[in-house]
Amino acid sequence: MKLTRRTFFKVNAIGAVTLAAGASATSAATAAASTDTVGVLVDTTRCVGCRACEAACAEANGLPEPDQSGDVPGAAPRQTSEKQWTAVRRYDTRHGEVFVKTQCMHCVQPACVAGCLTRALERQDNGAVTWNGDRCMGCRFCMIACPFDVPKFEYQSWNPRIQKCRLCVDRLREGESPACVEVCPAEALTFGKRSALLELARQRIYQNPGAYVPHVYGEDEVGGTGWLYISRVPFEELGFRMDLGTTAVPETTRDFLTAVPLVLVAGPAMLLALRRASAEKERAELPVAGGARRRFPVGEEI
Repeated sequence: MKLTRRTFFKVNAIGAVTLAAGASATSAATAAASTDTVGVLVDTTRCVGCRACEAACAEANGLPEPDQSGDVPGAAPRQTSEKQWTAVRRYDTRHGEVFVKTQCMHCVQPACVAGCLTRALERQDNGAVTWNGDRCMGCRFCMIACPFDVPKFEYQSWNPRIQKCRLCVDRLREGESPACVEVCPAEALTFGKRSALLELARQRIYQNPGAYVPHVYGEDEVGGTGWLYISRVPFEELGFRMDLGTTAVPETTRDFLTAVPLVLVAGPAMLLALRRASAEKERAELPVAGGARRRFPVGEEI
C-alpha cells in the first residue's frame, strides 16, 4: 500500500471522527439512561401462578400457545425461549409457594445494546429495549452480553431472529399498558413511570414490616432495570442473580471500547508511516555502478 502524506492525515482524520462518534454515542446513551422511563413492578407476594400473563404475551405478539406445564421439583426452573417471551416460575420456600414472572429486564443501560455492533438492539425513549431485524447480522453478541440470559436465537429457522420481550412497545405508543400487566387478575404487576414504581415499592416494604425483604430488585442491579421486584423471600432463594453489582455493564467496558477505534485505525496508520519512512531511507542509499551510493530525494520513486 502506498502511503503519501495526504493519505496518512486522511486515515488519522477518519480515526479522530470515529473516536468523536463513539464519544457522542456514549454521551447520548448516558443522557437517555437518565430520563424517567416506564417500567413494571412485580409483587411476588401477590402472584398466584395463573400464567395469564404468558397467554396474553403470546396473543399480543403472535407467538405460539405457551407451555402451561408447571415446574418439576428438582428440575431447572422454566425458561423463556424464542417462542415464549415470558415464563412464570414456581419456587417452594419456607413461606410456601412463590411464583416469579421472568422476561427481559429492560435495563436502564442495556448490555445487549452496548454489545450490538449494528445497533439492531436499541433502547427506546420510553425505556423499551427492542430488536430491528433489518440491521441484525446474526452475531449473537447480545446473547453473550446479557447478564440475565434473555435474548434467544431462532436456530431452527431459515431466517433466524433474536426473540425477547419488547415491553409491548406498540401498545405503549398507543397509550396502553403491556398485555401481561393488563390481564393480571391479582394485580401482581403494576405499570408506570420507574420513579413512581420505586416509590410504591418502598411504601409497600416499609408500611408492611415483615411482609417483604428490604430490597427492591432492579433498583440498582447492573445500573438499574425497568422491571422491578419485591418479595417476602430473599431473592437468592428465587433464582435471582445477586452477583451483578450496581455498575451498568456498558460502564465497565467503556474505556476499552473507546480505545478500539484508536487501536484499529490510528495504530495501523502509524505502522504504515514508519514502514514508509524506513523504505524511503533504504531507497535513498541504494548502491549504483562503481560502488558509489546514489541518493534519491525523499518521496521519489525508483
